[in-house]
Amino acid sequence: MNQRARKKLFIRTYGCQMNVYDSARMADVLAPLGFEPCDTPQDADMVILNTCHIRERASEKTFSELGRLREERQAREDGRGMVIAVAGCVAQAEGAEIVRRAPFVDIVVGPQSYHRLPEMVARAARAGGRGNGAGVLDTEFPAEPKFDFLPPPSAQGSASAFLSVQEGCDKFCTFCVVPYTRGAEYSRPAAAILEEARRLLGSGAVEITLLGQNVNAWHGEGLDGKSWNFARLIRVLGALPGLQRLRYTTSHPRDMDDDLIAAHGEVEALMPYLHLPVQSGSDRILDAMNRQHGIDFYLDIVERLRARRPGLALSSDFIVGFPGESEKDFEASIGLVRQIGFAAAFSFMYSPRPGTPAALLERQLPEAVKEERLRLLQTVITEQQIGFNRTRIGSVMPVLFDRQGRRPGQLLGKSPWLQSVHAEGNPRLLNRIVDVRITAALPNSLAGEIVTGDFAATQAVA
Repeated sequence: MNQRARKKLFIRTYGCQMNVYDSARMADVLAPLGFEPCDTPQDADMVILNTCHIRERASEKTFSELGRLREERQAREDGRGMVIAVAGCVAQAEGAEIVRRAPFVDIVVGPQSYHRLPEMVARAARAGGRGNGAGVLDTEFPAEPKFDFLPPPSAQGSASAFLSVQEGCDKFCTFCVVPYTRGAEYSRPAAAILEEARRLLGSGAVEITLLGQNVNAWHGEGLDGKSWNFARLIRVLGALPGLQRLRYTTSHPRDMDDDLIAAHGEVEALMPYLHLPVQSGSDRILDAMNRQHGIDFYLDIVERLRARRPGLALSSDFIVGFPGESEKDFEASIGLVRQIGFAAAFSFMYSPRPGTPAALLERQLPEAVKEERLRLLQTVITEQQIGFNRTRIGSVMPVLFDRQGRRPGQLLGKSPWLQSVHAEGNPRLLNRIVDVRITAALPNSLAGEIVTGDFAATQAVA
């Protein structure tokens, strides 16, 4: 491939924020080969589907999208080929099946191997010519960490940025495929994390979200050559010049130690919002899930966090309909939601993932039962979310506006509690933190008006 020729790259991203980060890094890896991003697959010389394997029917959705891409490639009349690649967790878990069912796919690459994409593109070009199916498969877990071979991330130019600090999982929850698709836990060295953070801040970021499958399990090499815990990393990052907001996701209750809880009350940049998945309110179900903690343990963490950081908002994950879940177990989940009072929560029906222990359990629940329980749980969660949002009406809060809204003159941003906030404002306020008085609360967002004095001051600086 002529490295000087400009080619178009389209990446479709499914699933978690880690996949969003990975997609950006794949674009960085391919940039030296002449690939630049485009907005649609119709314009692309290469299309990557960066897949997620967490939810049911993820594989079938991937194959359906691949069928559409095959038709698009075959319909082209200008002689251009299209390199089709499947990346991410579906690629890792079902790479051989993708090659068998969709032999027109050129590249299948797991989430730990995308630093080798340039080599795979070259191999696909040699084997398949103009992108007509070469079947280059790379889903091995490499001995070397991929981060050691990635180029520096490109300047994002956004006020909010993701930074991956940890990957993989050693917890082996019985319902989860992550240990099999992302591998064992790996923590990046602190020096590499700080270097990337400084680069993001230098390109305009004021908010950084640290990413990891179990991000608070991070135990990496510190600047002094010794092992640091996650709280120490948080404190060092929180002191970086220019960093105004710091977040992290996703955390595990077992890794929420005393030092990290204390950091929530000590690090000013750390936002008053924490996503702490619990999955069920029943000790019996938590044991069957191999969550390695009980409800009393979880409640104790919540109590200590709120004591350290008054006003801290919590979100969580729940699975309903886990094999053997009784009505009493489900009612315990409803009770836990009411007891804690979540600002938001994500709830899902259990779906058996191939290769996981829970998929082999007896007493799989009927779909109708799972659907009804999900409906009931989401009703309570939505009530709490609306209630939390309504408590903000009349308050003035700092909002980071990072994008334009659907209507002319409308700006969208995030509150410290990760609520979406929209207000009318000058586009020059984009990528800045501005005080906003909240005037209305919707189920999934807040509406407000920019405080006049701050707006005038911000405009004067622009």
